[in-house]
Amino acid sequence: MNVLFEEDGAFKAGVVLTDNHTSLQVELPSGKRSKVKLAAVLLRFEQPTPAELLERAASEAESIDTDFLWEAGPEAEFGFEELARDYFGHQPQPVEAAAVLLRLHAAPIYFHRKGKGRFRKAPPEILQAALAGLEKKRLQAQAVERMAAELQAGQLPPEFPPLLAQLLYKPDRNRPETKAFEAACAETGLSAARLLEKCGALASSHDYHLGRFLFEYFPHGTGFGEALSLPGEPSQLDALAELPTAEVSAFSIDDAHTTEIDDAFSVTPLVTGGWRIGIHIAAPGLGIRHDDALGMIARARLSTVYMPGRKITMLPEAVVEHYTLAAGKVCPAISLYLEVAADLRVTGRETRLERVPVTANLRHHEIEPLFNETTLAGELPEFAFRNELKLLWELATVLEAGRGSANQNQADYNFVVDWQAVTPQGPGRIEIGERRRGSPLDKLVAELMIVANATWGRALADAGIAALYRAQTAGKVRMTTVAAAHEGLGVDCYAWSSSPLRRYVDLLNQWQLIAWLRNEAPPFTAKSEALLAALRDFELSYAAYAEFQRGMERYWCLRWLLQEDIKQPEARVLRDNLVRLEHLPLVLRVPSLPALERGVRVRIEIEKIDLLDAEARARYVETLAPPPEIDPVNISDAAFGSVGSEPLAE
Repeated sequence: MNVLFEEDGAFKAGVVLTDNHTSLQVELPSGKRSKVKLAAVLLRFEQPTPAELLERAASEAESIDTDFLWEAGPEAEFGFEELARDYFGHQPQPVEAAAVLLRLHAAPIYFHRKGKGRFRKAPPEILQAALAGLEKKRLQAQAVERMAAELQAGQLPPEFPPLLAQLLYKPDRNRPETKAFEAACAETGLSAARLLEKCGALASSHDYHLGRFLFEYFPHGTGFGEALSLPGEPSQLDALAELPTAEVSAFSIDDAHTTEIDDAFSVTPLVTGGWRIGIHIAAPGLGIRHDDALGMIARARLSTVYMPGRKITMLPEAVVEHYTLAAGKVCPAISLYLEVAADLRVTGRETRLERVPVTANLRHHEIEPLFNETTLAGELPEFAFRNELKLLWELATVLEAGRGSANQNQADYNFVVDWQAVTPQGPGRIEIGERRRGSPLDKLVAELMIVANATWGRALADAGIAALYRAQTAGKVRMTTVAAAHEGLGVDCYAWSSSPLRRYVDLLNQWQLIAWLRNEAPPFTAKSEALLAALRDFELSYAAYAEFQRGMERYWCLRWLLQEDIKQPEARVLRDNLVRLEHLPLVLRVPSLPALERGVRVRIEIEKIDLLDAEARARYVETLAPPPEIDPVNISDAAFGSVGSEPLAE
């Protein structure tokens, strides 16, 4: 006796060796013996052999028309032998019965299983829906195959242009385009970016890196919409008529590309001796409310995003132009006045809301050749605001000594991109300039900003008004709602308030300051969810923006090496096999670097630069002698620039 049975979802046939009433011992054609429960047995037969039954039944099943089988099937539940009898018109032979069973089992869309060897045909509407789904999958599979073939041939399928950003940065693996894309990448051995580059779908390597950032942080674009444009009359934006106009001649100090001019200074001699030093901060908080459209935009963006050659402002350009402390304007401002004695002691402080006449916007590249460590050591040449700058620098030196914390001599880098030029690497020609942080101009600005941020932070804390503070303990910098010490700056509290045009924290603190000065209820309380959420979101976004800026600076450093055809740059050892290139904020890994002390100068060779990955392959060439004035063993961290540190004041 032979039996056909089901085991682990498959149909098997074998010779019965022993019948134990509830189970059978069966020998399969392979010689393997199995214990089969009676409930699993579907068919008993004498002929043909088990192997022949399965072979012939499989062949016979292929010739059975499934649609006809469905039409011939009864509406009620049925067994496979019943349907085989109706289909063949006679009592089915074992091979015929098995063939019908195999065909029923292979067509779950047409026939639903109801038990051992029993089925029920699918209702017409369900069958049609299932068949439509099958056809859709078939067409989709064809489309995937076609798109993958086009990609492998270096052609971009017409379905791809609207989906390029998603395919590159956050692929949806349920989409047929993604399946085709990943199949083509696997077949060609190319990364996603390289395959699209091969197909001509990447405008440039720069746009690839920028696009990743915009896709995540600005998915709806970087524009503000027409509804947020500045009204025609300034009075529609803020009410400034009641503000007094300060009797000062203010000037700002910034680099050549700064448009969001947040701070300016003034020096007024006092008839009693000494001076009144004005620190004037732009006051968009006077015209923007935390809960209006512009306030919500600033809350969403949280900061201006900087990158070489471009920036994404926190506020619309028209709003920035209205509040920026541009020369020739009388601008709304929050002013901190320091009463300074002849010996440069600060004897008094006063904060005012007012309009400030701005006389000049001094630029670093114009002033630093005239006002630097060398010229200060001798006789300063004649130039506008010479005396004011010298006085402010002398005051800054005293303030720095009083804090007990010196501004570190670190390097800053200016990236200037000429977008009108085109290089072999793509649109844009890069110039990178190095300047030492801690110059007299830097110290002057930094110390006065520290005074303003510390003074206003303490004023809000003493008044019991909530604010967001920048604190540092045990070397760790963090944002907090507590007026805690900033050890790195040597102040007992420090509330960012000096950059309200480009940082939401400063704008929030400005709203709190304005409420304090006007004796009004502040918009935020210490335990309000809005304040805590702003702190949390700002820290996350500010860190992400800074990481993006560092990444783009790295990209442009690599572009500069290619642009200038620099093959063997000089570098300094950081640690292990890491080096920093001289005069560039670029750190590279050099696997062949021998064990050398930190700060040792070496020459490396750039073997390959990959702009899509923003990486370079380098090898060690030789160790160089240090300049006479530098001891490579005792070299300080300052020699390696400002990566990983934060500016003293902004």
